[in-house]
Amino acid sequence: MSVQAYILVQTAVGKAAEVATAIAAIEGVGEAVDVTGPYDVIVRAGAANVDDLGALVISKVQAVPGITRTLTCPIVTL
Repeated sequence: MSVQAYILVQTAVGKAAEVATAIAAIEGVGEAVDVTGPYDVIVRAGAANVDDLGALVISKVQAVPGITRTLTCPIVTL
């Protein structure tokens, strides 16, 4: 996978564990973990290109019930 990103996810109250489990099962997702703070789940995902990554986030990750907001942070090499 040539494009990777962290996806920061906010969920409805009490839905973080359920959302993380559902996201972890999506193809292209390497890891989805519960965290504390302003976001409830952090996901590491990858795709062949930016367009595929966008499609993964919009059509698969954001479709998971219980998600209220996402923020995608592409990984860069400096």
